[in-house]
Amino acid sequence: MMTRVRSAVSSIIGGIMASGSSAQETHPDPPLRFPYSRPDFLALSPDEVECSADHISRPILILKEMKLPWAAGYAEVINAGKSTLNEDQACCEVVELRKRPADPSSPSYTPTRRRSSLPSVDILESIDGSEVKELNFHYWALFDGHGGSGAAVFAAKFLHLHIEEQLQEVLEILKNPSLQPPTCLGEENPVHHLHPSAGCSQRGLSRAASLRGAAGAPGSPNTMAPRFFMEKKIKQESLVVGAIENAFKEIDSHIARERMVYSISGGCTALVVVYLLEKLYVANAGDSRALIIRGGEIIPMSSSFTPESERQRLQFLAHLQPSLLGNEFTHLEFPRRVTKKEVGKRMLYRDFTMNGWAYKTVQEEDLKFPLVFGEGKKARVLATIGITRGLGDHDLKVHDSDIAIKPFLSCFPEVKIYNLSQYEHGADDVMILATDGLWDVLSNQEVAEVVSGCLGNCDPDDKHRYTMAAQDLVMKARGVLRDQGWRIAGDRLGSGDDISVFIIPLMHGNSQQPQPS
Repeated sequence: MMTRVRSAVSSIIGGIMASGSSAQETHPDPPLRFPYSRPDFLALSPDEVECSADHISRPILILKEMKLPWAAGYAEVINAGKSTLNEDQACCEVVELRKRPADPSSPSYTPTRRRSSLPSVDILESIDGSEVKELNFHYWALFDGHGGSGAAVFAAKFLHLHIEEQLQEVLEILKNPSLQPPTCLGEENPVHHLHPSAGCSQRGLSRAASLRGAAGAPGSPNTMAPRFFMEKKIKQESLVVGAIENAFKEIDSHIARERMVYSISGGCTALVVVYLLEKLYVANAGDSRALIIRGGEIIPMSSSFTPESERQRLQFLAHLQPSLLGNEFTHLEFPRRVTKKEVGKRMLYRDFTMNGWAYKTVQEEDLKFPLVFGEGKKARVLATIGITRGLGDHDLKVHDSDIAIKPFLSCFPEVKIYNLSQYEHGADDVMILATDGLWDVLSNQEVAEVVSGCLGNCDPDDKHRYTMAAQDLVMKARGVLRDQGWRIAGDRLGSGDDISVFIIPLMHGNSQQPQPS
């Protein structure tokens, strides 16, 4: 610690001495990759974008026209002064999957057949019937930024393109629902293409003979390379999950590359829903949340990734690579900070191998600051950040040090699948996506009650009903400005964070037909 102080003082003195002679050598900041904006589908003018950033009135923004796929609803509100700009971002697209040699990581990349994020029914139905139909996927996404809006804006513009690129590689497999994915692309799957007589002959082999043949044992007629006849059966939905996971990894790398040329500030969490072939794939990296309300039942569709929920992963990484802690943190967790007078005493602790607690003898090295410290919303990794999964944050470091945070942050999402075809959904059955500004003050049950109450008072044929429900949710979480600040029902403290909400009616998914040709 004293070394760091001496270094800081030296740098200050050095800076003062050098300021007179090298002021002209300062380098300009890199240009912004994208300017600040609100979601394209809101169609806001520059003046409206400026007015939306009023931290005093905190106006709730909703759709001007109901053109989102499935008549989905959306609403958002800026924070109460936590940051200058609204660091949340949102995206909604219908993307047609076509084979094309394009690279989304190219700064000049533009899709040749990307449908508008505001497609009307007429547009979707007017596609030339003479075309060979391809697959398309529907996409909704929320990005909760921190440390600036740059990473969230970037992710909103590119993540769906990376998902598209990953899905293109398995497009021909997905177009044939009866086909089990081959182990190697371009190779026929032996499970589905065995000749009947060959199949009978194979079944007639004894276990020992088949093992000798598979292993290419001496004297075996099988002279080919070893091949196991038993292979894992991979479902097609696993290819979609893998495509989404790889897309998250690729966009995180994409951000890192672009930062070499452009300014892309901060990082962001990501909550994504992809509809493809009658299934919803919900991918979450961070602490935003998705849930389904179906027939009054609440079905969580995501898990929050926080320093507490991922404690063991973080501790294990630090155990394997202690250099990441910079000799200033300990990977062990204690109920509170250890004091010097407790050295030699037996104190409660837990390691990456433990869910429970045990006692250990406190040593000098235990006086270091814990890798994970705090509870609930105050829990932090390396005393710096309150989330453990997301995109960006490539330059984030512990305050006044060179200890990087990025190695502890995972860009990989958890993906959950909801099969729409297994249920008949009504007009009030919806999926709710929201950033943590909503969930900080409202429980799943409270959110379900607000949405169900609003939809119950609306005409089932009214396409504005889902945006009205989203607006109602944001209003309930934001609350009303009083002398004591923003307050919600029960005189509780309202949310001072950015809030973004999608409400997606599930009954529209039942009317979507699989599109393979």
